[in-house]
Order: sequence, then structure tokens, then C-alpha cells
Amino acid sequence: MYKVILVPLDGSKRAERILKHVEELAHCFNAKVIFLQVVTAPNLVGYDESAILLYHHNLEQLAKQAESYLDSLKGVFREKGIEAKTCVVGGPVVEQIIDCALREHADLVAMSSHGRTGLARAFYGSITAGVLNLIDRPLLIIRSRSDN
Repeated sequence: MYKVILVPLDGSKRAERILKHVEELAHCFNAKVIFLQVVTAPNLVGYDESAILLYHHNLEQLAKQAESYLDSLKGVFREKGIEAKTCVVGGPVVEQIIDCALREHADLVAMSSHGRTGLARAFYGSITAGVLNLIDRPLLIIRSRSDN
């Protein structure tokens, strides 16, 4: 049923709560897992050459950290007999998750949600809600209220 499972992560323990579910599904369906992290640098303040260089440096550092983080998860899954791959991209998070799902032919997108509702969700925005509204394939959402 599921041959490719896309798992967007942000490096938090909250986001990692999806991993035990993904592991079970991957074993059940002999599916490949793709770990995705979308990196975004802090907003650019000023447009002089030094600010632009600092912006690109920060983005490169974030991408390296993301690659290292995802490589460690890939190793853990491979040790458990699950084929795994990593993908680090930059850009708008929801758009990049959907693009990766299409590009990698993911049959399922599996992710954790903050569990925020009402005004908190409207104020902070919700990556999960954005993906849910735009994705054209199954989405597994695990509600996670804290990093504990």
C-alpha cells in the first residue's frame, strides 16, 4: 500500500514523535522512508553586501546541521532494516513539503502537529494545516502537545 513515506521534521522532539509510527508502517509495507527538513534563515535585515553574505552563511550552516541530523535518523532506520533517504531544501515550508512529496512519489506524508487550536493556530500559523489543505495524497498526523 505505502512504498514511500515522506517524514518532514524540524529537529524537535515533538516532531520526532511520528518516528515510531513511521517505523511500524515501513516494516509493515516494506516502504522506503524519506526524511525531509526545510531550512529557512532568519529574515534578512538590510541589503548591503555583508548582510547578504551573513544570510547565506547562516543558511549554509542550518543546511549542514539539518543534513547531520537527518543522516543520524537515516542510520538508525537503516540499522532496523528500513531503507531511508534524506532531503534538505530551502524555501517556504509547506510548499517544499508538497514539492518533495510529488518529486519523490511519496504515497504517504507522516508528521506531528503542535496540537494548537483557535487563536494560537491562527497567530502562529500551522505547517500541518497548510499541508493538509494542499496535499493530494494521504497524510498521517500525530498530535503532539509538548517536547517532553
